Amino acid sequence: MPNLCCGIVGLPNVGKSTLFNALLKKAAAAAANYPFCTIDPNVGVVDLDDPRLMELSQLSKSQKIIPASVTFVDIAGLVAGASKGEGLGNKFLANIRETDAILHVVRCFENDDVIHVAGKVDPVSDIEVIQLELILADLQMAENMLHKMERQGKGKKELDATLGCLKKGIAHLNENKPLRTFEDPENILSKYPFLTLKKVIYVANVSEGDLPGMENAHVQAVRAYAAKENSGVVSICAKLEEELAQLTPEEAQEYLQALGLQETGLNRLIKEAFRALGLINFITTGEIETRAWTIREGTGAQEAAGEIHTDLQKGFIRAEVVHFQDMIQYQGRVGAREAGKARSEGKDYVVKDGDVILFFHN
Repeated sequence: MPNLCCGIVGLPNVGKSTLFNALLKKAAAAAANYPFCTIDPNVGVVDLDDPRLMELSQLSKSQKIIPASVTFVDIAGLVAGASKGEGLGNKFLANIRETDAILHVVRCFENDDVIHVAGKVDPVSDIEVIQLELILADLQMAENMLHKMERQGKGKKELDATLGCLKKGIAHLNENKPLRTFEDPENILSKYPFLTLKKVIYVANVSEGDLPGMENAHVQAVRAYAAKENSGVVSICAKLEEELAQLTPEEAQEYLQALGLQETGLNRLIKEAFRALGLINFITTGEIETRAWTIREGTGAQEAAGEIHTDLQKGFIRAEVVHFQDMIQYQGRVGAREAGKARSEGKDYVVKDGDVILFFHN
């Protein structure tokens, strides 16, 4: 699958561009203290920090390491009325449509020097402003679809289920509820590009004064809101992430430990995005390269082989699977084979995160 794409949204001045600068490890978005400093969506590809690859590459004496990556799109600041084209509304909504998941940055810090678009810090109210715009955009699309289908579908029994589901979906949206909380057992609406069906991760942006716990009353309010729709929350301090991005990996690690933190907020964010979308990584390793490949959970070995090359999928014979821990413990594939830790698996074997796989094919 192509790499995961996350759209970063949020009201003006919540720390979106600061976060994006940190993601790109350079000031790619002009983080300025006024709305609309980000006009075109900035796009950045960020590697997932995966220590397993370094360990395996040392065993295999690989010439290069290719980690899994995530594309982040910094989407221009949204204002109320975007669904009617206010601000940069239509462009904004089109940009969100192309992403796999939404990272919704919410301001959870007080600072008199940073103006808030609504004049006060209220993260749940901020979430609802954007949520409403996405709901209104979906409502417009659903109603257009309904009128079109009703015209085309007179007497077509096969459209009855879709029409019924659309009508219920419209009623749900009219209650100001996103479609991700709509019960749709047959996944009828998932075929259509509704914005509120996308997975959302709320990014609670806290101040440096909230380190290392990153909890405060605002964050708790966001957690309570997210729990109602079964969405994830990651607390980060965008200012800290921007500082860490200027350091070498060794310096960043020392700085984190001094603050009592295990890993960067960005890495936690990427992991949460993978978890929310049900994505995992399997690994291939050899002298040429050690590489992580991203697949959906539940993918079979033959389909996973197709991520590397369609020829591998077509000519699939078997997969030799050694889990990462066993590769390290037994010092590579040969040692793992001798210890009986290398398994020969067929095309329907369900690949697990951290499987180190060698594919055999015609």
